[in-house]
Amino acid sequence: MALDYRKCAEEIYSHLGGKENIISAAHCATRLRLVIADNSKLDVKALEEVEGVKGLFDSNGQLQLIIGTGTVNKVYDEFLAVTGLSAASKADVKAAAASRMPWWKKILKTPGDVFVPILPAIVASGLMMGIVEAIPKFWPAFGQSDWFSFLDLVANTAFALLPVLVAISAARVFGGNIFLGAVIGLMMVHPALINAWTVGTAESIPTWHLFFFNVQQVGYQGHVIPVILAVLLMSTLEKWLHKVVPEMIDLFVTPLVTVLVTSFVTFTVIGPVFSVLENWVLAGAKWLAGSLFGSVVMGAIYPWTVVMGLHHMYNVIEAGMIAQTGLNTWMPIASAANFAQFGACLAVAVKVHNQKTRSVALPSSLSASLGITEPAIFGINFRFMKPFICGMIGGAVGSFFGALFKLGAPVYGVTGIPAIPAVNNVPLYLVELLIAAGVAFVLTWIIWKEDAPAEKKTAPAAPAAPEAPKAPEKVVIQCSAGKILAPTSGKVIPYTEIPDPTFAAGVLGVGVGIIPEEGVVVAPYDGEISSVAETQHAVGITGAEDMELLIHIGVDTVKMNGDGFQCLVKEGDTVKAGQPLIRFDRAKIKAADHPDTVVVLLTNSDDYEDVEFFAE
Repeated sequence: MALDYRKCAEEIYSHLGGKENIISAAHCATRLRLVIADNSKLDVKALEEVEGVKGLFDSNGQLQLIIGTGTVNKVYDEFLAVTGLSAASKADVKAAAASRMPWWKKILKTPGDVFVPILPAIVASGLMMGIVEAIPKFWPAFGQSDWFSFLDLVANTAFALLPVLVAISAARVFGGNIFLGAVIGLMMVHPALINAWTVGTAESIPTWHLFFFNVQQVGYQGHVIPVILAVLLMSTLEKWLHKVVPEMIDLFVTPLVTVLVTSFVTFTVIGPVFSVLENWVLAGAKWLAGSLFGSVVMGAIYPWTVVMGLHHMYNVIEAGMIAQTGLNTWMPIASAANFAQFGACLAVAVKVHNQKTRSVALPSSLSASLGITEPAIFGINFRFMKPFICGMIGGAVGSFFGALFKLGAPVYGVTGIPAIPAVNNVPLYLVELLIAAGVAFVLTWIIWKEDAPAEKKTAPAAPAAPEAPKAPEKVVIQCSAGKILAPTSGKVIPYTEIPDPTFAAGVLGVGVGIIPEEGVVVAPYDGEISSVAETQHAVGITGAEDMELLIHIGVDTVKMNGDGFQCLVKEGDTVKAGQPLIRFDRAKIKAADHPDTVVVLLTNSDDYEDVEFFAE
């Protein structure tokens, strides 16, 4: 069934607490990103039920609605039209959200903002490193070839010059000139300095005597935190100088002073101090990843850091581990945690009966197996909570196994299945993944139970028709997807004559109205019930080739709150043509002063170029 983008946008807007509660709106490849002034005004439950919304979560000060690739941009355009808001970029939304975040969360969020843009380069290099280093194990001669030397250079470049990539990305995050950021990064790995990875083998370390500072001439290969702080200083200083330096000399003075001051402070204070602190952090992380207790704790709480949007900070730890030891032992923890969420989500996909939930759960679980867990966590597991907790347990058990056998990889930025080529012990790594996913799957299967469909308001049953309704025979709508028969007997009028401006304008699709002769509507074709109104006066039916039909009894009958209507089906039911769907009391409808016209509309009529309707 094709999504009605306008309807989706309107429904989303109706549950956001009004235009004044929306600060900013943008979209990425799959999500509508909103900054909300007061989250207490949101109707989260209703947002989750909007057709087209596959899940939602609040992360980094943004309300993010998962809609899907190729669809979110169309819903976003309609959302702007409905709300009257101006288009904003992702950067604008991030800035608006960041301004409302607590200071501690801003600090934890920054490494993620810096690392996410450079992850493609890191992932590509990491996978290549794993493959290049694995080949000589099976083909020793390859390790002595020119091809090995060439591919090793290509694979190692991103890691050897990592401070440069970090500096450029950090300059973008902090609003500084990215080329000045690149200069700072290059300066910290300049070939005139002793390489940080080989400093232990140097006979002596030359030293600069700058004022009262004694600065060792050692590079910062593999370091991250000192680079980020150096670029933060650079960006802050540059922006201040642009404000105070006269425009006539700004082009010359600002870059010169910025680079000179930043480089001096970096090599005398920031580098020496924060390199030590970074080493302490890495020592703690290595202890956690290497100890059985620590690995269990981190495997369990890792998904919570994803929920809070803080998981990208681990890239700093992983990069430091590789720089110091050449082995990233944090990756198996992240892999176990992610693959456990895959197992929990897959259990929901297999067990659930609700088709909408299953349509979200299955692709989300596959995404989680590849290391992208947000759809599984926010769309399914965290939403139902018990699968999320089962995933935490599976992650803890899998991480224990990984720490027990000292699994690791010389790369970072990849987890789950994509990390297989790089890991130091592929068979045991596969066992770890199976343990994590298996535990989560079994626990979810046992513990999680699908909620029963909400009970509809029960109204006094309308009098039964004296005779069983006849199977429909008259065709009232036709298109390339099939024929739609009259769901009730009576005079057929074009939709433009239905006594309701919304129906008559074709906003919800084209079709017909039927002035009924009896108090029952039946299925006009074989299909599945896609929706049932809470007040039991309307149903949606999906038919062949995704035909989506709305049958709405009367005009403004929602105001009757179900009195006089008896729905005989529920969402998800499969129905056959002629099967009774709703019985209704025509006398009660007329007594309430509502037209009893039965509205029959093909709501996705825009998907077909040959729709015909047949009125009398």
